[in-house]
Amino acid sequence: MPIIHLTTFIAAPAERVFDLSRSIDLHKKSMSHTGEEAVAGVRAGLINLHESVTWKARHFRKTRYMKVAITAMERPFSFTDELEKGDLKSMKHEHFFKQIDNGTLMIDIFRFEAPYGFLGLIANKLFLRKYFEKLLAMRNDQIRQYAESDKWKFVLMAHNA
Repeated sequence: MPIIHLTTFIAAPAERVFDLSRSIDLHKKSMSHTGEEAVAGVRAGLINLHESVTWKARHFRKTRYMKVAITAMERPFSFTDELEKGDLKSMKHEHFFKQIDNGTLMIDIFRFEAPYGFLGLIANKLFLRKYFEKLLAMRNDQIRQYAESDKWKFVLMAHNA
């Protein structure tokens, strides 16, 4: 099973980064190039423990659906989302947030497994790992941009009003 490990430094408090990482609205913005939208479950705001969202997006020239649920959460230190239904055989994304003197280290551990046995193993090696790593890096960069500017207020304060 491939594992992607990304560490991103963000010059903002861990609580802010944690909440931006759970934002359905910011996720949609960061994945707008795939036409990603939440079509069931939590469709806006912040997703919480034991809640799920079904995403609809275009990947590899095909519209795909993926239902993920938050299976663990310890605010503001970590949360985990796991695949409940979708094209992958399995997917587990662990998010960790470590407050340091000048900001937050955001750590992603993303495990996935393609279906189709041997063909899936080839897909993992040839392109899926790089594809998912690029998507995660893009998403993390969007979170960083929002967290380090006043943009975070438009995402998080709208849901606290």
